[in-house]
Amino acid sequence: MEAGLKYQGIRIEKTGPKKVEDIVTVEKPLQISINGDAFTVVMQTPGEEVELALGLLYAEDVIKKNTPHQLTIHKDEENTVIEIDLEIEKQLLGKGYLSSRSLLSVSSCGICGKQSISDLGASGERLSSTEKLTAPFIFDLQNKMHAAQKIFPQTGSIHGAALFDVHGNLLACKEDIGRHNALDKSVGALILQGNLDMAKTLFFSGRISYEIVIKSFRAKIHTIIAISGPSSLALDYAKEFGIHIIGFCRENRFTIYTDPTFFE
Repeated sequence: MEAGLKYQGIRIEKTGPKKVEDIVTVEKPLQISINGDAFTVVMQTPGEEVELALGLLYAEDVIKKNTPHQLTIHKDEENTVIEIDLEIEKQLLGKGYLSSRSLLSVSSCGICGKQSISDLGASGERLSSTEKLTAPFIFDLQNKMHAAQKIFPQTGSIHGAALFDVHGNLLACKEDIGRHNALDKSVGALILQGNLDMAKTLFFSGRISYEIVIKSFRAKIHTIIAISGPSSLALDYAKEFGIHIIGFCRENRFTIYTDPTFFE
């Protein structure tokens, strides 16, 4: 299925109403199962479902980067992927699989389904980096992400998540109606490629929320740059995890919210 479909509407302008035909971002449910049992259902934009499943399960600490597994892809009569089933030996499943989770994650919420505040945390060593960022470097990343986005120019209603290495080389840029789905797809793509360790910077089209910081920390991404701003909880976690946060990167300006010593 295509990521965008044509819909008719009426646009109201100063000169009066006008019939228009817009391309609208598609939103469909995808069930992610483990060993035949449903783990979660995500609302997502069709395409790159395997990457989404791997990225989400990695972010949830269900699998590791190199966890052996087999995939079964189920499609409906329209050839749309409706389920990804991962076959994994039970002893290889992470603690994220053992924690209870409800079976719905909507496209706008990465923490929906968590059952207690204690489920929101993450463990691991604080990230550290010695690289310095400059304004031209940051704006170059922004230009590269915009050039890599294929669906946004058509619909204007889809998020993008671009991952870069320390030199600013684009490793992956995925799009989805859910901002956290876009990041999961990019992380999942690098898991498939075997080069997730190279990802150091995330350039993101949406706001920087708690779940984006957590997912980045799991992937050891030490810098997040976004077109929109961060939430207070995102900043609190970013400072704890050693993640640099840059928000409102647009129109040749941006705001540094964490330790500014990494910028020159």
